[in-house]
Amino acid sequence: MSPRLLVVDADLASQHLLTTLLEGAGYTVQTVVDGQEALTTVALWRPDLVILELDLPSLPGLAVCQRLRGWSEVPILVVSRCAGEVEKVAALDAGADDYLTKPFGTRELLARVRVALRYGAHLNAPSVPVLRFGPLQINRSCRLVTLNGAAVRLTPTEYTLLALLSGHAGKVLTHQTILHAVWGADSTPDVNALRVFITQLRRKIEPEPARPTLILTEPGVGYRFRTEG
Repeated sequence: MSPRLLVVDADLASQHLLTTLLEGAGYTVQTVVDGQEALTTVALWRPDLVILELDLPSLPGLAVCQRLRGWSEVPILVVSRCAGEVEKVAALDAGADDYLTKPFGTRELLARVRVALRYGAHLNAPSVPVLRFGPLQINRSCRLVTLNGAAVRLTPTEYTLLALLSGHAGKVLTHQTILHAVWGADSTPDVNALRVFITQLRRKIEPEPARPTLILTEPGVGYRFRTEG
């Protein structure tokens, strides 16, 4: 059975384009034009992924994200013409998992859909103690990290940061989300300090720290850990 994708977009031309591309890739697609209908459809149809435009009638896209996150973990991919840096951060902090700005390339759209679906499958899969990302292994049961079979010595903060990012592989995590998760909700946001820790962590786990392939930077937004493989 093919994955079920819900497209939420009031622009009928955009909605038609997305439906054509996604059905052509083998997905089952349902469409709605406003935010309130989106919430109802998620509850009744149980899609594997929601593709969401932020500019919606009756209920804005940000409100849709916030309300869905109150009771559902369905992956949300924002595909919007108004997804500037500020809007991207707001959507991700509201509960979206990824974003794509219109106009977009077909290959990038389908790649983002595949990543979001893998992330959704990861959420529903039984928890495994060991995560593997090529030669990097993270044993969460004993907090052991190895690279090419050799133990990697991490500080407690570096390990917490790595566990957070790898545990959400494929999902964009904003600076605010990471800072609150690692240093606590009452911490003073310090993006520069976060960048320092990311740099230190890359030096320990990346084959080429200057050209990272594990911890990917989303400029102005946050970081994304590559998916397992």
